[in-house]
Amino acid sequence: MTYKAYVFDAYGTVFDVHSVMKRIHQFFPDQGPFISQQWRDRQIHYFLVRQLMDEYKPFTDITRWALLDALAYSEVSVKPEVVEELMNEYERLLPYDEVSSLSEYHPDKKFTIFSNGTRSMLEPLLENNELSAMFSLLSADDVQVYKPHAEAYRYAHEKLGYEKEEILFFSSNPWDIAGAASYGFHTAWVNRKQQKWPELGIEPTHIIQNLKEIP
Repeated sequence: MTYKAYVFDAYGTVFDVHSVMKRIHQFFPDQGPFISQQWRDRQIHYFLVRQLMDEYKPFTDITRWALLDALAYSEVSVKPEVVEELMNEYERLLPYDEVSSLSEYHPDKKFTIFSNGTRSMLEPLLENNELSAMFSLLSADDVQVYKPHAEAYRYAHEKLGYEKEEILFFSSNPWDIAGAASYGFHTAWVNRKQQKWPELGIEPTHIIQNLKEIP
């Protein structure tokens, strides 16, 4: 199968969301891994709840609320300036090591990031990592419908302008892969931790360990 568009989820797929741990550790020594995981788990849970409620709020709000609750759950003393520092860190997340070489190995491919994140979060993130020239950008915030809702993938499909079967969608998140596959995209689950694919009644087209293994 020849794919004409390679579409990537941002958080956890292109960028390591847990690269915030180093910054968290500066404020809360030895709490970095726990707070980072709580932050990410709540972030996912909260936007899914918002989608089910049909009460959209931007991912910036979701991310801030998830952070506040993660810190409260961790029972640490929090100052407003610390919250701002950690929120700003989301614009400086580190890409996975292989990301910088994607265009070198696939010079004829179109790379697009399609994320639940807002453009105000994603554009600085790409700029800070010197990746703006490599990726075009689509945000679910443009239509205010979160992935994995079908309407989110429909928006990306229409913007890309290719047939569904010509699009390969990459994500490390099974819920995202399941949503994209259900919509009709070909999918590649980036299984960095070599986990078992969950029993969702739907399978990814490809399972890869990292983005070096692009089909």
